[in-house]
Amino acid sequence: MVSALSSSPSFPHSWRYDVFVSFRGEDTRYNFVDHLFSAVHHKGINTFIDSNDIKRGQELSSTLVAAIEESRICIILFSENYASSKWCLDELVKILECKHSKQQTVWPIFYKVDPSDVRNQRGAYGQALAYHEYRFHDNMPKVLCWRAALTEAANLAGWSFLDGYESKFIHDIVGEISAQVLNCTYLIVADYPVGMESRVLHVNMLLDVEEKDVRMVGIWGIGGIGKTTVAKAVCNSIVGGFEGSCFLENVRENSMRDGGLVELQNTLLFDILGEKRLKVNNADKGINVIKKMLSHKRVLLVLDDVNHLDQLKKLAGGVDWFGIGSRIVITTRDKHLLTAHQINLIYKVKELNYNQATVLFSWNAFARKRHQVDKLIVETALQYAQGLPLALIHLGSRLCGRSTDECKAALDCYARVPNQEIQEILKISYNALEDPVKEVFLDIACFFKGKKRNYVVETLESCELNPKYCIEVLVDNAIISIERDNIWMHDLIEEMGREIVRQESPTEPGRRSRLWFHEDVYHVLTENTGTDNIKGIVVNLPKSDVICLNAESLSKMKNLRLFITCNSHFSGDVEYLPNELRILDWPECPLQSFPSNFNPRKLVKLNMPCSHMTRLGEGFKNLQNVKSINFCSCKFLKSIPDFSGIPNLVYLNLNYCESLVEVWIPQKACSLKC
Repeated sequence: MVSALSSSPSFPHSWRYDVFVSFRGEDTRYNFVDHLFSAVHHKGINTFIDSNDIKRGQELSSTLVAAIEESRICIILFSENYASSKWCLDELVKILECKHSKQQTVWPIFYKVDPSDVRNQRGAYGQALAYHEYRFHDNMPKVLCWRAALTEAANLAGWSFLDGYESKFIHDIVGEISAQVLNCTYLIVADYPVGMESRVLHVNMLLDVEEKDVRMVGIWGIGGIGKTTVAKAVCNSIVGGFEGSCFLENVRENSMRDGGLVELQNTLLFDILGEKRLKVNNADKGINVIKKMLSHKRVLLVLDDVNHLDQLKKLAGGVDWFGIGSRIVITTRDKHLLTAHQINLIYKVKELNYNQATVLFSWNAFARKRHQVDKLIVETALQYAQGLPLALIHLGSRLCGRSTDECKAALDCYARVPNQEIQEILKISYNALEDPVKEVFLDIACFFKGKKRNYVVETLESCELNPKYCIEVLVDNAIISIERDNIWMHDLIEEMGREIVRQESPTEPGRRSRLWFHEDVYHVLTENTGTDNIKGIVVNLPKSDVICLNAESLSKMKNLRLFITCNSHFSGDVEYLPNELRILDWPECPLQSFPSNFNPRKLVKLNMPCSHMTRLGEGFKNLQNVKSINFCSCKFLKSIPDFSGIPNLVYLNLNYCESLVEVWIPQKACSLKC
């Protein structure tokens, strides 16, 4: 079951009323309070005003206590006889308690009384407190508590009315109340905000709203991980403590339109200031207006889905733009944007754990009927989604109301064909990458997930890519992660990358840039359907399968850079190997010699242990770029070319080559096994 979020201090209180008014009935009920209530009611503001003229009993009624606790704003109407009422003073104490414990807004109105008389208990307030001291002489701590409450409340910012037009005075007050209610209107977070309490707590620890500085905090993670949901929950949990707030959603998308950044600036100014007439018509002017109008105001600003540094510069350029105590929250897929903007307080949103994922999926798919659910359906869905809220919600909503057989059929379909809606959201991060970074990502998604970083870097450097930089960019964009020096990515991210390659030619794998699926590899190599589009092949066949090569198997793959076999078995022979090969990793290779026309001038790594090689051929005299050669356990290899002139060779393994009779060993090789 989903826990009640209102019970957590990290989430907003469930306010029943917008406003609670504390007043002395005999002074103001039939004039000022009546007019005030009519005005706020006309504005649609839900207000609690006690309708009982006579208080019964010695303590505040439970109804009044609950009304105070459940009101977002409390207004204390200090009139001439307010302090003469014990119940008014008890209300005042309770209101101030809630101000501290629930972050409620409290405003005093001094109606035909001097605020200093309330603050210092003089005049009618002094007489009233003197009477209370006489009446409650055996409970002086209570009276002292009333005095302290009067002093504290009188020091709060509010309104003072001595004489004049009450209607205009009430109009101004209602305007302020209305603006505050709108400012504190909570955002809809999610239908089922599962696992949100701990995430909000972590972000709020970084924000630390009690500190009197200006602070920017980033919320970072992959698409669909719940960054916006977390930001909304965070906003709800702290918005009441600010003079103004603005949640700018979809900054990336909205800024792409002509004049989009200017529109965002105007939205920001209007949401915080509530001034329709204040408009800017260009982004540079907007910068100055934001700085001028907000530099002395304590604001909460959320910039959601930022993807470009210019957006930050135009909407929240620096901490000096905002007043002391302001908090700016930025959600993004790109960590580098945050660090480039000098934002060092960053929260990375992680996948839901197993229990959280189970709850979120079950609520979306089956509501409260979890006990009736086929466990296999839940486990299959969780395995597919891997804790990604986007996928869990989407799968759950798709399966909602369907029979068990229909659910199983739908999940089986997702396992074979990636879901388009999920893929499109995840693909946003890919589309934003530079072309060289895209190439590295696709290589990792198709070939190298789970491999050691150094191995991937060395392999892709051999292919004239810049993997060190590209890997950092991918990490910054939360597309991959480095765990114990291994490169990992979410299963759905891997699926997205592979689907991008599959869509290069949906029906003919030989026209794609990369091959990894054993059935596709088998088809291309045995049917000779390869093309010069293919850049890499990684073969990992089921143990029972054997690929029967023929003379033309690789003949059309002019641009093949990588040929790596893992747990794969081949038979037959080929008459062509691409001269673009950088990595040839082919244990148990069935070839007895390389094709005579093979010129391995670009080859960097040659790994062929246990192969059937008897000789290498004349082309191997031109190995200027090779760094590693391994012919370990090649029982039939009789001789190899003179490697002494190869400048870059650092690893040579000829162990257990029983038939080898002649070898030239380069002196520069630093790791030799002969």
